Amino acid sequence: QVQLVESGGGLVQAGGSLRLSCAASGRTFSRYAMGWFRQAPGKEREFVAAISWSAISTYYADSVKGRFTISRDNAKNTVYLQMNSLKPEDTAVYYCAATSDSAWFRGKNYDYWGQGTQVTVSS
Repeated sequence: QVQLVESGGGLVQAGGSLRLSCAASGRTFSRYAMGWFRQAPGKEREFVAAISWSAISTYYADSVKGRFTISRDNAKNTVYLQMNSLKPEDTAVYYCAATSDSAWFRGKNYDYWGQGTQVTVSS
């Protein structure tokens, strides 16, 4: 069982930056690949980024590639999402999630989810 708590969301102007954090409970955090997802009002939840358990591999949605960076610190049971050059279309509730599925990079079959943190980008 993994419990996830996101933080770091807020209101920022277009072109600005935010760093989201996701703190995980449990001693097995390092066994899970971690992902970030987002859901904008009236839209389906979409994959944003993911990172392997070892942090060696990362994968990004095309819409955030080059602007967002996912990272993790297994000693602190925390995964991060650094978001730069934010755009109004990045406005959404951002969720972190954990999976033990080998196809973690496909954004599917994530087992554990946080409650989300709101990111609002003003134009």
